[in-house]
Amino acid sequence: MQTALRIIYPSQCLTCDEMTETDFALCGPCWGETPFLGGTVCDKCGVPLPGDADHAVHCDDCMTLARPWSQGRAAVAYTGNARKMVLQLKHADRIDFARPAAGWMAQVAKPLILPNMIVAPVPLHWRRLLKRRYNQSALLSKELAVQLSLENCPDLLVRGKRTKPMEGMTVTDRFKMLEDAIHVHSKRLNRIQDRPILLIDDVMTSGATLAATTEACFVAGASHVNVLVLARVMKQP
Repeated sequence: MQTALRIIYPSQCLTCDEMTETDFALCGPCWGETPFLGGTVCDKCGVPLPGDADHAVHCDDCMTLARPWSQGRAAVAYTGNARKMVLQLKHADRIDFARPAAGWMAQVAKPLILPNMIVAPVPLHWRRLLKRRYNQSALLSKELAVQLSLENCPDLLVRGKRTKPMEGMTVTDRFKMLEDAIHVHSKRLNRIQDRPILLIDDVMTSGATLAATTEACFVAGASHVNVLVLARVMKQP
């Protein structure tokens, strides 16, 4: 039966029509065009750094901006083929990207995992969720929790204040707009007490959203917060 299905419906690349050996995979050329992050990276946000450090290092932004979380990682740079996949996951109903994307995130997540950790997505405001029909960060959180054998709590956090899209806003304006916008769900307070949290989001730009979410976790009693994103926006040279 499986062989017959493969003949009728062969596995195809996630981003083109080329055939692949397995489902939810990229063909060779598309894999080569996807900017995966590795090697020496900032221990706070995952941006690649020069050299071969054997200790925690931080980028200029993370030495300048206060990052309330302890450690952070990103799977890909938000450019090229990776940007295309993130936008399709976010706006084009390509929820099939969530499983392979979570696999890429799991590959860089090892330094972030702590005992008794909860995985939780950055929340959407209910109006935006109603319009989009799904929270892409929650899809990633669900798949990642399975792959890392961690507890997932998709509604741990609530976005109580609707905020406008932050594209083009300054870092200061982003942080100001997100003040008091996110809090822990009142019915989930017992699950967060004295436990480490792994926050999941699709893209990190300034880090303002993750900072607001991290602070909400600490206010509610979390013992530790790390962050993991699918894609990291890079500064233009």
